Amino acid sequence: MQVMNMYIGEGFEGPGVNAAHINILIGPKDGPVGQAWANSISSPSRGHCPFMVIAQPNVPVKPVTLFTNKAEINGELHGKATWGACQAGIAKAVAEAMLNGTLPDEAADQWCIITANWVNPDCDDLDMVFENNYRACAQAIKAALQGAPTRSDLEAAVAGISNPFYTVKG
Repeated sequence: MQVMNMYIGEGFEGPGVNAAHINILIGPKDGPVGQAWANSISSPSRGHCPFMVIAQPNVPVKPVTLFTNKAEINGELHGKATWGACQAGIAKAVAEAMLNGTLPDEAADQWCIITANWVNPDCDDLDMVFENNYRACAQAIKAALQGAPTRSDLEAAVAGISNPFYTVKG
């Protein structure tokens, strides 16, 4: 792995209203990710209040991870899905990546992570929200550290540009 001061990744997992989409920044606390982390936690905006991801109360994951929601909370179930199930999925993915060696040892205390997370306001299954966010975050971490996508991935994708909301015709 090439050592860099910022790693950027993306993960998407699951179908329908319980799908997860995560954008991730990973890097040293004394670099641009650390600066963004500090700016984000100290500058909440209406409907978007970044917070530290925890494995359990009083046990934040390492590297310290900042959760930012892409969708403004819309009702009790959406709040539980965002702050509960989605956060728990991210906590599991980050903790596992630290413990299984996906993240280097120095990441535990010297790096930080920022996640931007989409939880659909129409979600209806907290367990699926958890599972999809866990998988999407694990995928985003690996993609960031591996520099994915590769040029060949882009070449293969350009002929069939699509996302869950739109597919280019022709």
